[in-house]
Amino acid sequence: MAPSTSSVITLTINGEKYTLPVDHRTTLLDALRERLDLTGTKKGCDQGQCGACTVLLDGRRAVSCLQLAVAAEGRDVTTIEGVADGDRLHPVQQAFLDLDGYQCGYCTPGQICSALAVIEEHAAGWPSAVTADVRPEAGPPPLTADEIRERMSGNLCRCGAYVSIVQAVAQAAEVQATGTEEAVA
Repeated sequence: MAPSTSSVITLTINGEKYTLPVDHRTTLLDALRERLDLTGTKKGCDQGQCGACTVLLDGRRAVSCLQLAVAAEGRDVTTIEGVADGDRLHPVQQAFLDLDGYQCGYCTPGQICSALAVIEEHAAGWPSAVTADVRPEAGPPPLTADEIRERMSGNLCRCGAYVSIVQAVAQAAEVQATGTEEAVA
């Protein structure tokens, strides 16, 4: 008897459970877009190089084109559709809007999901390749433009909105750190 090539899985996406049959080779990206009609996550290169398909798995960023749907079972998946709180935008979304951190908008969902993780990683004290002092007792480095650029480097923008993206991430990080909703100049 040949082993089965499909399974019925249950995915928790944006706090909701979805049960669906999938071929074992189905990527999380294809399950989201083609099976669940969650089309906010974009398909760019389909090789894990552009970041357009970035989602959060248990709060950590992942390129969904390289993640098998069956491997996401039992994990919390957050897509761009699950970032806002109802009609209220997340501070990262608001900063992208306020500072024009997008042009065509195609990469924006992946950029926003990555930015959410970047801010959390930084707050937790995770160093990046440009962090000068990586000793744990040094605490988080200042979230400079260089830090943001390095941490967001897995997300490409064909339109070149990088200056505004860096500003948006910085503003959102400040809003989250201070708990204020005021835009940072």
